[in-house]
Amino acid sequence: MANFPLINMEKLNGEERGVIMEKINDACENWGFFEMVNHGISHELMDKVERMTKEHYKKCMEQRFKEMVAAKALEGVKAEVTDMDWESTFFLRHLPSSNISEIPDLEDEYRNLMKEFAGKLENLAEELLDLLCENLGLEKGYLKKAFYGSKGPNFGTKVSNYPPCPTPELIKGLRAHTDAGGIILLFQDDTVSGLQLLKDGEWIDVPPMRHSIVINLGDQIEVITNGRYKSVMHRVIAQTDGTRMSLASFYNPGNDAVIYPAPALLEKEPIEKEQCYPKFVFDDYMKLYAGLKFQAKEPRFEAMKAVETNVSVGPVATA
Repeated sequence: MANFPLINMEKLNGEERGVIMEKINDACENWGFFEMVNHGISHELMDKVERMTKEHYKKCMEQRFKEMVAAKALEGVKAEVTDMDWESTFFLRHLPSSNISEIPDLEDEYRNLMKEFAGKLENLAEELLDLLCENLGLEKGYLKKAFYGSKGPNFGTKVSNYPPCPTPELIKGLRAHTDAGGIILLFQDDTVSGLQLLKDGEWIDVPPMRHSIVINLGDQIEVITNGRYKSVMHRVIAQTDGTRMSLASFYNPGNDAVIYPAPALLEKEPIEKEQCYPKFVFDDYMKLYAGLKFQAKEPRFEAMKAVETNVSVGPVATA
């Protein structure tokens, strides 16, 4: 746990900037994950989001979970359940347009709070994309442009609760997968653990830490960096005690954004590694991912290569 990359964002403003940037680069190359503290989102706001998210689960979702999932998932089961997850979720879309007003059972105060929180996370995501650009030697704003498409990025929050499970050996909170999108910002429970990532063939716990934001990279960052930065398999282990809260916010390309390795990075590659990744429209990748989420990412990339001849690059995202 001591080795898990922890980034103190405050230090980016001081003389240790070079050291912190190198830590971020190492985390992106070797972990696909890192945890941030002093990221600029106030502790008060985070505490309020956590309190209201947990209250909403208790009031509106806990009973539904018991009736819909808990009662059915493990009925008569002796082998591991591989076709469902031990989680209670709903999804808030922020960009290109918000669905927060349409989600049932949310109090107005909670709706407004989540809009405010999403705005802070959106700014943080774009700040992080520029830090990645700096480390990669890409011009500032390149990744944001690459994600933009014609209507701007997709940005949304998956609000999850992972209730106590009587037989965690028989079902995962969330089965192992890589994330399809761009950059993911996670505000997770600081008392109930469960998130793990796969590194060098071993599952490693992502340590819960109060007021931190955990960052992980999605498949699109791997493609744009031509594999220099990697998306990494991760999962949630069900626990016998405590309900784990998880708010994962996904800053993804727009549906019509064309994704491909950055030409400026390909120039630096040896011939044999020139372009190992496909070019595709993000929405086409998402349609493929929907049926293959819990499988390895490599066949998805290969499948996109097979259809890439028809993809033309728009005027955005040129180096």
